[in-house]
Amino acid sequence: MPETPSPPDPEVLCLLGCTVLIASETMREVMRLTRRIARSEAAVLITGETGVGKELIARAVHEGSPRRARPWVDVNCAALPDHLIESELFGYEKGAFSGAGSSKPGLFELAHSGSLFLDEIGELEPRAQVKLLRVLDGAPYYRLGGTRKVAVDTRVIAATNANLEEAVRRGAFRSDLYYRIGQLQILVPPLRDRRDDIEPLARFFLERADATLRLSTSAAALLRDHDWPGNVRELRNCMIRAATMSGEGIVEPRHLGPVGAPAAGLQAARQGTIENLERELIHSTLAQTGGHQQRAAALLGISRRTLYRKLRDYEQETVGQC
Repeated sequence: MPETPSPPDPEVLCLLGCTVLIASETMREVMRLTRRIARSEAAVLITGETGVGKELIARAVHEGSPRRARPWVDVNCAALPDHLIESELFGYEKGAFSGAGSSKPGLFELAHSGSLFLDEIGELEPRAQVKLLRVLDGAPYYRLGGTRKVAVDTRVIAATNANLEEAVRRGAFRSDLYYRIGQLQILVPPLRDRRDDIEPLARFFLERADATLRLSTSAAALLRDHDWPGNVRELRNCMIRAATMSGEGIVEPRHLGPVGAPAAGLQAARQGTIENLERELIHSTLAQTGGHQQRAAALLGISRRTLYRKLRDYEQETVGQC
């Protein structure tokens, strides 16, 4: 019988100081689309579940664009309090509010001639959405408390794990802004849909954690079979934990935590929807941190504000079912 051809070696990229490893044909196709889109000047919306690597794709857009030598500025919209979003994005003048002892340029100005990455754009409050739309349409704007308009040439790259179309239907996100930022879109698939990436990524994260360790065959098989509701971020955390727990030079299934020996609750969750998987991951992480929301949010790779909102939604659903 003819031998099954070996998969091609993973592609390793360095994007603004971050290393990216691509092994699956699915992600290679995403990167081919990304390179085509990078040459455009249009706004880009990158979608996908939490932890799939949306920021790395955003960095690839900037690196592949004519703006690659110009500024790269990134901000997580969910991490900014509502009352600071406008001043952070668009800047403010001295005396604009209590504590504004000097003028400060906004992120749009800092990214002039380059790219501004707005992560979790679905969390942007309504007032900032209006002003962002005007800037995307090329209109000059005022800094907070300013009297002189500022004009910028900044390419906006946005990302979200939320369903913005649903948010538009609920009135939580402006439809005109959605269509403006979504001129070009890139969907980053979840890790369970690109399983050829799992083992190479696991070995990469393990080597970074401890170059003396190796994956056993049985551990690698468990990793490939896991659904990874937390995607690449969960895999990275799993390998860091495995490197800490293993002192024998090789990582065995017992070192993989919930992946190697799933709890009954997590097994049941896997039979449910993606939403149930996410909920179980959040609750298990909170249990791991003793209920400390800030540490849990850091482990999950989301803002505390996003974690609080999800917990509030879960509580409302529970009340509604009573």
